[in-house]
Amino acid sequence: MRIHELAKKLGVDSKELIKKLKKLNFDVKNHMSSVDEDTAEIIMHEIKTLKHQEIESNVIEVNFPVTVKDLAIKLGKKPSELLVDLMKERKLVTINQNLDEATAIGIAYKYKVNLCKKLSEEDAILKVKANALKERAPVVTLMGHIDHGKTSILDYIRNSKITEKETGGITQHIGAYQVVLDKGKITFLDTPGHETFTAMRARGATITDIVIIVVAADEGIKPQTVEAIDHAKAAGVPIIVAINKIDAPNANPDMVKQQLSKVDLVPEDWGGKTITVLVSAKTGKGIDSLLELILLQAHIMELKADYDRAAVGVVVEARLSKGKGPLATILVREGKLRVGDWCVCGIYRGKIRAMYDDRGELVKEVYPTVPVEILALAGVPNPGDQLFVVPNEKSAKEIVEKRRDEEDIKRIVPSAHLKLEDLYKKVKEEDLRQLKVILKADVGGTLEAVGDALEKIPSEEVDLVIIHKGVGAVNSSDILLADVSDAIVVGFKVSVDPKARDLAKNKGIELRVYQIVYELIDDIRAALEGLLKPHIKKVFLGRARIKSVFKLSKSGIIAGSIIEKGKIIRGTACNLFRGNEVIFEGKVQSLKRFKEDVREVAQGTECGIGVGYNDIKEGDVLDVFTEEVITRRLK
Repeated sequence: MRIHELAKKLGVDSKELIKKLKKLNFDVKNHMSSVDEDTAEIIMHEIKTLKHQEIESNVIEVNFPVTVKDLAIKLGKKPSELLVDLMKERKLVTINQNLDEATAIGIAYKYKVNLCKKLSEEDAILKVKANALKERAPVVTLMGHIDHGKTSILDYIRNSKITEKETGGITQHIGAYQVVLDKGKITFLDTPGHETFTAMRARGATITDIVIIVVAADEGIKPQTVEAIDHAKAAGVPIIVAINKIDAPNANPDMVKQQLSKVDLVPEDWGGKTITVLVSAKTGKGIDSLLELILLQAHIMELKADYDRAAVGVVVEARLSKGKGPLATILVREGKLRVGDWCVCGIYRGKIRAMYDDRGELVKEVYPTVPVEILALAGVPNPGDQLFVVPNEKSAKEIVEKRRDEEDIKRIVPSAHLKLEDLYKKVKEEDLRQLKVILKADVGGTLEAVGDALEKIPSEEVDLVIIHKGVGAVNSSDILLADVSDAIVVGFKVSVDPKARDLAKNKGIELRVYQIVYELIDDIRAALEGLLKPHIKKVFLGRARIKSVFKLSKSGIIAGSIIEKGKIIRGTACNLFRGNEVIFEGKVQSLKRFKEDVREVAQGTECGIGVGYNDIKEGDVLDVFTEEVITRRLK
């Protein structure tokens, strides 16, 4: 193969190819030099790699979406050139129309440019350097039934009496505490319940590494325990079960393990994968084993953080103090947080004036996984809001103003969650093959029967996943779980709490309540059928052979053709063949008889056809067809 032939195959100029080959130490003299097939393959691979490297290094940053005009300016090209490229991809746009990120990147790549999203100041601040990561302590959340001993376990670990200070022995506020052990450190989050845990996740705060589900040995699993387990599963974090109160007179750990098996948490000593530990918050029995297992799990997870960057943290709790003003408990996730730092949190900003550790002592700086209460912000943020340090007051002000503008827009446009009616559209976009359901029913027997009926709906290609099921009214906890899991909430013969109904409306959650079981099952079956990819059947309409090609000032490239078979209809799909190869797929955009626009042309007739493609040649063949969408059914 000669060099000029190779250059044509690679789509480059011969002189440019020769220069590149000489750089790569290939012995070539001019464009007529010959190379054998093996060398040609090596050259093609090397040139493609070099071309890719050149494009990767030629970076241009833009804000997406970008208009055709602005992209042309960035690429140093005429807008008309880009419009032609877009037409080849069957995308008819105007010069001032926005292009999505994927389309803009694809066009730029043709011009040897690596188009990247321009980082906002906020994105640049939050970008983490992967080469500066060090080991960090695990963050552990305790969840379970209200009086099964979550805070009592934490009390024993910290050697303090938090429970006695709280009203009625119930945790009133979120706490974040770090304990130092011989083998490492552990940060504990003591939350009032799984609702707060999931609400924080709904705000994008994935701060928990491990969840401890606390179950009392004398009472076993309660409905609230099941909710906590399902919320933890939805978060996708490792679960350790602490079976507490083993010293109680009616303690029955085996009963608890049996109940755990029924909710897909089979204990390790029963042949499963769930770590279970027998503990007593009263005597301290088993607490050391629990701590060792937490550290072992953390070691397996290889948890790391960047200690050297500007700090990034998450709000665990926030309150308004009469004497000090807004106070926020922050769990540092990355970097070093110091007194004097300017920071942004939610829609508030401020300079850190003071920091208190979990024992109320003043500290000047803290590192990842250390919780502190800060005095800094101009208002009270929400749990789950991200806090990050900025270079100065000006940066803080600009970011907060931008965020407040975005918040105003969000109030006008509600968030869009999954709707049963949207399933077919989602399938076409190939971003959904699973229907997640939260199921509530009036009594336990009905719940099991409905759940079994739904899980028996046959389907090999799509999944029905019941991420939580429970007895009683649909509550706010169900809506919050649906929010973070993109699930629908289905109730059978149950009421809906007014707060839950309002929350579902505000968050755009699909909520349906049924009185007849067949209606419920039929709707879910129909939804699953919507997830099946439909069959697309092509129905041949006609064939045209291109006899000549000419250009019209208004219509662009027109193919003078003879209809050899069937008929050609304007607006139908078409394939353009050159030999046996399809070189273009699109639609018949224009159809002319002499100078008149027509809707269709029959067999044996000559006409002019426009398909929005410029490289049409005499002898090409155009096949025209319609597409029938055949909906599939579950067997």
